[in-house]
Amino acid sequence: MQHERIAENVYFFQSELYAQVTAGVITGPDMAVLIDTLALPEETKQLRRFIERELRVPVRYIINTHYHADHSWGNCLFPEAKIIGHRLCHEYLDTRGRAALSAEQKDNTSLREVEIALPSITFDEGQLDLQVGKKNLSIFPFPGHSADSIAVLVEEDRILFCGDTFMPLPILADGDIADTTASLKKLPKMGLENLVPGHGEIVLRGEIDAAVKGNLDYLAAITKAVRSASRRRYPLDLLETVHVEDCGKSRVLITGMAEQLHQRNLVALFRQLYGKLPEGSEMVMER
Repeated sequence: MQHERIAENVYFFQSELYAQVTAGVITGPDMAVLIDTLALPEETKQLRRFIERELRVPVRYIINTHYHADHSWGNCLFPEAKIIGHRLCHEYLDTRGRAALSAEQKDNTSLREVEIALPSITFDEGQLDLQVGKKNLSIFPFPGHSADSIAVLVEEDRILFCGDTFMPLPILADGDIADTTASLKKLPKMGLENLVPGHGEIVLRGEIDAAVKGNLDYLAAITKAVRSASRRRYPLDLLETVHVEDCGKSRVLITGMAEQLHQRNLVALFRQLYGKLPEGSEMVMER
């Protein structure tokens, strides 16, 4: 696990074991607020030890940016903390999250100790404010990657923890392209110093506009590809030839998972636009 201090009492953590997933910590004189947990108990325990030994304040709150396992399954390792999330985060963790964890625990012994811990403080719209020492955290909906996605702005430092709605490669499989586009377009107007994605490296102030444009361009490119494929008898045959580099992104992103995630994006977007999965010819379907 990598970590760094990005402002006074604001820390960034990044997994070395799974897809560069990130977490954040903001501390005050008598407590810490944790933004997301890491994917595996091993690294979340490292994160907990760092807070206990180096920062020496208890974690009073955990903010889940969304319900996905790599951001929320470590909640249970902080039993004294209150968990904040979107109302849908509570719903999805309680249903999809429990089912997914039960399935994963059958094959992954490292997850045997994990239990689903649900948000006890939830909201639908508007924003929540949380004071941590001299810093105010503004928590608000930031949909796109998933319907329950939220973001956390450290107002004094203009640091935004934006979950997976912004990451090096937009992911649509559980989300919506219109929501993603609308959320991304807000970022250049926010006067940010740092943008912390749910996966990947911190984006600095001078890089934010270009990073946002790159993601918007990618979304436009896959939309064009999907619309072209929809005019074919077998759309999947064409989509399988559209690689992530063709849409302006590198395949080495997200520890080399970019091409796989990109192919899922194409299928997910086709389903969003046309209400069904893209059909492939027998040759493609047999692969």
